[in-house]
Amino acid sequence: MLKRRHVAGIVAGSVALVSLGLTAPASAATVLNCDTFVHNNDNYVGIAMCSNPTGQTWRFRAVITCGWAPDVVGDWVNLPPGGSGQSQGVCGRLGTGVGAVGVDERAV
Repeated sequence: MLKRRHVAGIVAGSVALVSLGLTAPASAATVLNCDTFVHNNDNYVGIAMCSNPTGQTWRFRAVITCGWAPDVVGDWVNLPPGGSGQSQGVCGRLGTGVGAVGVDERAV
């Protein structure tokens, strides 16, 4: 019950920020085991690699904060129990590259 209220608060806060023309930061991954990083040879590519230690299917995507270019998100990746996968996004080339990489995760 507590988790549902927390998620509802995040969604309500996100809606308020979007209505103001702002974006909400991605919440920290709490269920999946994830590593986030910038590509070794291309600082415009942000990557999230996650594994699912639970007994339930989850999905996730990389949320990339780009310098001067608009922020981007990677494709959704479904992870069955015990599964692992990768999501990535590319910042616009006129910007300054990846500033941060986060993870958006949700139960399926």
